Amino acid sequence: MSRFRFDPRGGQWRYRVPFSFVSPGRQTGLNRHDLVLAILAASGGRPYTPVQIQKAVFVVCDQLPGLVSGPGFNFKPYDYGPFDSDVYSEISQLQQAGEATITPSPFGNWNMYAASDTGLIRGRELLDRVGKHREYIEKISAWVRSLSFNRLVKSIYEAYPEMRANSIFRG
Repeated sequence: MSRFRFDPRGGQWRYRVPFSFVSPGRQTGLNRHDLVLAILAASGGRPYTPVQIQKAVFVVCDQLPGLVSGPGFNFKPYDYGPFDSDVYSEISQLQQAGEATITPSPFGNWNMYAASDTGLIRGRELLDRVGKHREYIEKISAWVRSLSFNRLVKSIYEAYPEMRANSIFRG
């Protein structure tokens, strides 16, 4: 079930984006590389589209600040909302290490991203390491993959209107 975010400007709860109400707690020591692998593994090996993986990493980083130790991601408003090309760089490195797969989509001119069998094993270990945050990461993984492209982008824009700044999305 989706949670709602409080909009202080309107004084009401809105936006159908799952938000975490769990404080980040102790430092888990995940770096960006490990975070992306944990998110890929949270789907159980099912693939993500580009918009799904970008939004999953964005929401997890936004809602669980401090989960990543060291340099984080730097999401900027882009064509379809928050985007950081470093997400793809991390997945490429994971692919080179045999922990992720990058395959052409059968539905269009884009790639699909998933944890490999080896990546699933290590990714699940990373999810175990984040303790109480595992459930939230898995919830975000399921949420981004359950929505159509249009609904996912709209949901992100509703929850993060500042990420609409450079959008070409008109849905």
